[in-house]
Amino acid sequence: MTDPHGFLKTPRRPVPARPVEERLSDWHEVYAGQALLPLVSEQAGRCMDCGIPFCHHGCPLGNLIPEWNAYALHGDWRAAAERLHATNNFPEFTGRLCPAPCEDACVLTINADPVTIKNVEQAIADQIWEHGYASPQQPERLSGKSVAVIGSGPAGLAAAQQLTRTGHTVVVYERADRIGGLLRYGIPEFKMEKRHLDRRLDQMQAEGTKFRTGVDVGSDLDARELRRRHDAVVVAVGATEQRELPVPGRRLSGIHQAMDYLTLANRVREGDYASPPVTAEGKHVVIIGGGDTGSDCLGTTLRQGAASALQLDINPEPGDARPDAEPWPTYPKVYRISHAHEEARGRKGTDPRVFSSATLRFEGSSTGHVRALHLTEVEPEARRPRPDTERMIPAELVLLALGFSGPERDTGLVQQLGLTLDGSGNFARDAAFAAETMERTGGPVRPRADGVFVAGDTGRGQSLVVWAIAEGRSAAAATDRYLTGSTVLPAPVAAKDRPLAA
Repeated sequence: MTDPHGFLKTPRRPVPARPVEERLSDWHEVYAGQALLPLVSEQAGRCMDCGIPFCHHGCPLGNLIPEWNAYALHGDWRAAAERLHATNNFPEFTGRLCPAPCEDACVLTINADPVTIKNVEQAIADQIWEHGYASPQQPERLSGKSVAVIGSGPAGLAAAQQLTRTGHTVVVYERADRIGGLLRYGIPEFKMEKRHLDRRLDQMQAEGTKFRTGVDVGSDLDARELRRRHDAVVVAVGATEQRELPVPGRRLSGIHQAMDYLTLANRVREGDYASPPVTAEGKHVVIIGGGDTGSDCLGTTLRQGAASALQLDINPEPGDARPDAEPWPTYPKVYRISHAHEEARGRKGTDPRVFSSATLRFEGSSTGHVRALHLTEVEPEARRPRPDTERMIPAELVLLALGFSGPERDTGLVQQLGLTLDGSGNFARDAAFAAETMERTGGPVRPRADGVFVAGDTGRGQSLVVWAIAEGRSAAAATDRYLTGSTVLPAPVAAKDRPLAA
């Protein structure tokens, strides 16, 4: 176990990021080469090994955090790896990309600083690969059943790996030219280098999972034909319907959807372009949207050499303290600074975000290119414009990071598989099946179409990578039960936490 007095003796010390100027000069990860094992082990010793570890509640995967903290404290990385892999297929992804709601649920957070859980997880994940603890796990025997997984993001990959390991023949279909979904093209290299994704895909192929790229199911391949070929289908196409900003001037050139911009930047890193077709170099950039995607765009524009960069957030600036309406152990909305915000502050000395602001219209040049943006302050609750607060700021590149409204609906996939939408615009899941399976598989994942299952943002809506992996694991358990009548696959997500649809 960990030191029961460790949290009293050892203050919280996160792993330090690389200096701002150093990381702005390259595309390597913010923490590249910074996993200091003695520091991580010492911090793991702050874990109290609580009788009721609320970090489990904060983690959708139910990660066994106190257990692998204890192993990390004593430097037993193999045992730590086994406990981490017991609940999480891809800890190298979550250790880099998850916002760590487990830390806000840490019991220490009640009146002190939480354990640096995310740092410990990333350190264990890196040790897994450094010491060869991620060898392929091929099934002992094949079931004779085949499953098609549509989509290769974290939900689809998690479902595919679980089903392959239990003996089913799994084929993953991806419409893009490379496997990975938003892990490949949506996440900037400085947050997660793609070598982590590539080596996990190599492991999955060695286990027997098959990948088919450049196949748009519903268009290139009729989903009904796919359903006839396979015994079950898992739909994990994500929530990629991008929200729009219907204001005057939207059609001016120089205004782009954030995900389109990030994809092009990632394609440069993949070697598809010598330079980005859309670049921030030397331009005044405005990013509309205050979430993680906007922060990713901010970090990307800074590395491309933007002259200036602002991020507009319609929400009011959060406070430093946890709001009364968001008590421990919930994940609170408080003032947070991402690495990109830190980088922008390093250049200008001020926060690049403009809170409580909304875009009124864009102004263009004589050539039809955006040159300015008119914004206004808004009321915190009603979000109505405040009188006499309109102002103009220069904008030569505008990126819309307004989130996603659900899966794309104008594809043949919906009609061909008989999918329906729930009230939130996501693919609906069968409530009757939910009542039958929620206790055994962790939640409902099957829509009305028999033998078709829905996982990840496709059914849940835009969410976190850790939720996507959890949903993929639950989808695999439900699919395995459908195919064989029972399952030994774990399903990590509590049924009460999952979205239901009649």
